[in-house]
Amino acid sequence: MDKNKPIVVGADNMGLPLKDAIRDYLLKLGYQVVDMGVNNSTPVDYPDVGAQLAEAVGAGKFERGVLVCGTGAGMAIVANKVPGVRAVCVQDPYTAERAVASNNAQIVTFGAQITGPLVAEKLIDIWLASEFVQGSRSAPKVAKIDALDAKYHKEEGK
Repeated sequence: MDKNKPIVVGADNMGLPLKDAIRDYLLKLGYQVVDMGVNNSTPVDYPDVGAQLAEAVGAGKFERGVLVCGTGAGMAIVANKVPGVRAVCVQDPYTAERAVASNNAQIVTFGAQITGPLVAEKLIDIWLASEFVQGSRSAPKVAKIDALDAKYHKEEGK
């Protein structure tokens, strides 16, 4: 991942401490980071933050993003509703690597109640080092995902 391209991060109030730890770690590594919040412990519904971040990624404003909620599952569901976005909930090294290598996922999600900051740092390292290779065995599978995305996310009137 190119350090000159910003990474966007976001969380609900449950994910705030882990999101802040991930943001600070990315900054320490030299990445540009855009923080879409939340930035305090006031309760917020995860779909509100997740949709905002995923829409920015889907629009091409960011190549990669990180979302954090209690389990990571809700944020992944929300992000995957946005056209053009592929999000994977990451809890282990193999999934962190395959999120990009096999699925070309632009967003990873974490569960603050499941994954601690030190483990999240290692998973972020793996995710950032992973690349999707066009022409790989996974490329036709991702093309099928993209076709499903196009089929079910057609704009009204087209």
